[in-house]
Amino acid sequence: MSGGAPAAGGRGHLLAFAALSASYFAHIGFFNPYLPLWLKDQGLPIFTISLLAAVQSFTRVFAPYAWGALSDHTGERVRLLRISAAIALAASFGLWFQGGAWWIALVLLVLFTHTSSMMGLTEAAMAHLVAGDWGRYGRIRLWGSAGFLVTVFVAGEWFERFGMRHFPMWAGATLALVLFAAWRLPDVREPRAPAHQARVPIGPVLRDPAVRWFLSALCLHVTAHFAVYGFLSLYLDSLGYSKGMIGFLWAVSVLAEVVWFFGQGRFLSRLPMERWLWVCGAFGVARMAITGAAGQWVWAILLAQGLHALSFAAHHTTCIALVTRYFPGRLRGRGQALFTVVGYGIGGVAGVLAGGALASRFGFGIMFGAAALLCALATGCAWRLERLQPSAEPAAAP
Repeated sequence: MSGGAPAAGGRGHLLAFAALSASYFAHIGFFNPYLPLWLKDQGLPIFTISLLAAVQSFTRVFAPYAWGALSDHTGERVRLLRISAAIALAASFGLWFQGGAWWIALVLLVLFTHTSSMMGLTEAAMAHLVAGDWGRYGRIRLWGSAGFLVTVFVAGEWFERFGMRHFPMWAGATLALVLFAAWRLPDVREPRAPAHQARVPIGPVLRDPAVRWFLSALCLHVTAHFAVYGFLSLYLDSLGYSKGMIGFLWAVSVLAEVVWFFGQGRFLSRLPMERWLWVCGAFGVARMAITGAAGQWVWAILLAQGLHALSFAAHHTTCIALVTRYFPGRLRGRGQALFTVVGYGIGGVAGVLAGGALASRFGFGIMFGAAALLCALATGCAWRLERLQPSAEPAAAP
């Protein structure tokens, strides 16, 4: 840390990261749910939309690990966050120009290459600050959920009233907020690795069977959830839901997420993290099955979206805790990046492409059924992980 900075984990630091989380997820809250609808408004077919949506996941295969390795070496995670935010904002202006699918793909490639790295860098810095206090982590992270909640609802009403033509304006405005928040972060640094110091190898960690079962469970679980992330808006639109109602249903899931993040400190201590992983997987099975089988009923979608509290929010905190355990110290940046690469990179590409192909050929119901099967496989991997560590202790209470 630079001299004179407040102590790590101080209130000012945590509020600054809460503001960044709120602004980043405010951007995600409008961009991810409504990108497919904007692409549809451009006259593109479902499979082309799935290919363009997969660009985000494709960048998560390589970008987070490269940025994470650089941040591990330099210790300057905040500076790298600012650079990423500035380039992403500049790239978003390309959405104003009409250039067809290839132009959109190029713009999204540049934009996502930089936004995809941001949460890994932020999570690594936050893990350093909260020092295993997952109740405090949840209270910071809920600001991100609140940002998502506001924009997914407001943007839904906006697009319902004015149409999708203002999508590029929303992209620029929300990324400007991200850049402002990144610039307001305190310059928290970890000591730079000495030039003569050998780089800490990650290979031995990856050869640990527990780590491999964990990464397998992560990949399968997140792949399944891209049925929701990539196609829920299109699915509900095909069933006749209005854009305002679609935004409301997204908001329900985020409200459930906020409630979980606020109170998770009371619950996480009751079970080992490995057990939480398969509990979340089981709720993921239920969520996907309900969404695919009963989408025509609003009450069923409300229930499925409410399960987001466990299938996503609890799963996310559990994974961050396990990554922090398996990848300590100089492995932290690469560990957080690997979480993004395996889950939201490889899992995202597979989920969006396979989901698009299944939905195009067999319909959305079959696609959600396949997602439920993947969640079941993820649950099995998580159960195997717990069996490898029978003495695992519950998470420390905050």
